[in-house]
Amino acid sequence: MRNLIGTAVGAAIDRRDGDSGVKGAIIGYVASGALKTVAKLGLLAAIAAGAYRLVRKSDKPQATY
Repeated sequence: MRNLIGTAVGAAIDRRDGDSGVKGAIIGYVASGALKTVAKLGLLAAIAAGAYRLVRKSDKPQATY
């Protein structure tokens, strides 16, 4: 479904310039796939950063009172 939306949006943007919209449809299709990949990588990076901070925080010596 997202690929269809990306394709339609890309074609509409490309038609604004007076072109046929085929190139825009292809770019929209590729962009929607790239967006999914980047979102997954961003989520993975956020989880990794959280885990890293958790480990760094637990390495510090605790003050005892």
